[in-house]
Amino acid sequence: MRITIVGTGFVGQTTAMRLLERGIGEIVLIDIIEGLPQGLALDLRQSSPIVGFEPTVIGTNDYADTAGSDVVVITAGFPRQPGMSRMDLLDKNAGIVRSVVEQVVPGSPDAVIIVVTNPLDEMTYLAAETSGFPKERVMGMAGVLDSARLRYFIAEELGVSPLEVEAMTLGSHGESMVPLPRHATVKGRPLTELVDEATLERLYQRTRDAGAEIVSLLKKGSAFYAPSAAVAKMVEAIVRNTEELMPVCAWTTGQYGIHDVYVGVPVRLSRSGVAEIVELELNPDELAALRAAAEGIRAKCADLAKL
Repeated sequence: MRITIVGTGFVGQTTAMRLLERGIGEIVLIDIIEGLPQGLALDLRQSSPIVGFEPTVIGTNDYADTAGSDVVVITAGFPRQPGMSRMDLLDKNAGIVRSVVEQVVPGSPDAVIIVVTNPLDEMTYLAAETSGFPKERVMGMAGVLDSARLRYFIAEELGVSPLEVEAMTLGSHGESMVPLPRHATVKGRPLTELVDEATLERLYQRTRDAGAEIVSLLKKGSAFYAPSAAVAKMVEAIVRNTEELMPVCAWTTGQYGIHDVYVGVPVRLSRSGVAEIVELELNPDELAALRAAAEGIRAKCADLAKL
């Protein structure tokens, strides 16, 4: 299967490396900067004899080379700088995402689109509207990343391996993230039995601020190792048709009492995109927080019409 990655910054190039090293598809790297995707593709191909993968990657500046893509990952856009929120990027990145979609869709009318560009939820909506694709074939990467960050912070707090922690976040990518403490476990034990309420809230707040924390430490640029791992996980589920359950930004049609808006929910991914939105048992507070996050996203998406 052909996977196009639009934007060859750190997230894009690291995603390509992860997919190639796992033998997942033929990769097309595209960027507006001449020579950059070509150089990265050449570098990746030269690593193939050492790592042991087929060098199925090209770099290009021409969208004609992306034709026939099964999956399109959009990472293009301005990254956050210190002091910036994800929403500060709304104006800057809307035009970029709209242009990317308009250029990639004609050659790949059957593709599944994964949006990574911030602000994530709103850019996913914009990509869906611009593409005209069925909504199940356009989604955003957020919940997989936020859930991984939460799992790591829980593991760090309790001195266990992150592999022994299960946790999931829903809602928006940012301040309106909705953690699910009753669905979190450590070595099979409920998280709520292991830490107090104050510790839970501290872990959740650090997860909400995790991207900003990295931005402030780096001074220039933003996270890419964990985001690229999250993207690769989603692409693998689609390409290999695993129907694995994971939280992504998906179009709702009444699930959780939420209609016609993109928001982070648990889904099963397949070659058709979002095969199913899974409705977990949520308590009234969790449900209210998820619905509030959805309404916040809906309001911001309405602002896109004014740009």
